[in-house]
Amino acid sequence: MRYLASLVLAATLLAAPLFTAPAKAAEKFTVILDWFVNPDHAPLIVAKEKGFFKEAGLDVELIAPADPNDPPKLVAAGKADLAVSYQPQLHVQVGEGLPLMRVGTLVSTPLNSLVVLKNGPIQAIEDLKGKKIGFSVGGFESALLNAMLQRHGLTVKDVTLVNVNFSLSPSLIVGQVDAVIGAFRNFELNQMDIAGHPGQAFYPEEEGVPPYDELILVANKGKLSDKRLRPFLDALERGAQFLLNHPDESWKLFVAAHKELDDELNKRAWRDTLPRFTHSPAALDTQRYSRFAAFLLKEGLIKKAQKVGDVAVELP
Repeated sequence: MRYLASLVLAATLLAAPLFTAPAKAAEKFTVILDWFVNPDHAPLIVAKEKGFFKEAGLDVELIAPADPNDPPKLVAAGKADLAVSYQPQLHVQVGEGLPLMRVGTLVSTPLNSLVVLKNGPIQAIEDLKGKKIGFSVGGFESALLNAMLQRHGLTVKDVTLVNVNFSLSPSLIVGQVDAVIGAFRNFELNQMDIAGHPGQAFYPEEEGVPPYDELILVANKGKLSDKRLRPFLDALERGAQFLLNHPDESWKLFVAAHKELDDELNKRAWRDTLPRFTHSPAALDTQRYSRFAAFLLKEGLIKKAQKVGDVAVELP
């Protein structure tokens, strides 16, 4: 028996490696957010806090930009791996020559909306004739508004546009303007309700504007062969699925990582954004991108309708 035991021990020692290889370090991967951290970024935060990125071999850093206009430019310049951006912005920037490509989606429905006071004098879009409409960013928001007005026999020439910067709901509440375009339905509506001045939203996708992806992930067009991209998207999908299956636990993870966001506004925004996250971030609807490019061309925001392959890709 002792002899047999010795043989077993010897065989075990021979089969064992002479040394244990060190664990491979996770590869650094940077994502520039579109703005400060908020519930719109929930799948990213959950994937990071649950360790899904780490399990994919990635050390993901989520960075809030100093200027919200910078993220796509930083990716185009090769200074970040991915940026959170917007589908309308992508079409315009590619048309201007930036080497960008959509590789993933976070929020697959529009969030933008035209908002008025719920108990105010504007009860229908037709009521906006001769009124003041506040906006934050020109270009796309003006085109969005124009398309919505045209459906009701009006154009932007029938209203007065007022640049209120990013003070959308306050300018509406104090009566500086009669409506605002560019208000995110998951934030501004909640902000107004909490302030005791509930709003009413008119949704672009119900008023003649083709549906589009609000928040997307863009990469440098020359770096689509980066082998880290697909593992990143797969880990992000795990985050999106966990968020769908465990919303309460996901909220706790979110506020534990960002304690400053544990308030009523962000709690409501979290609730309202949950059904708008895509369940498959890498998946691409080519017809949606074609339709939206045609819309932007019609509104004069791009010079030619881009082929889908020029702006978006589904990675293998």
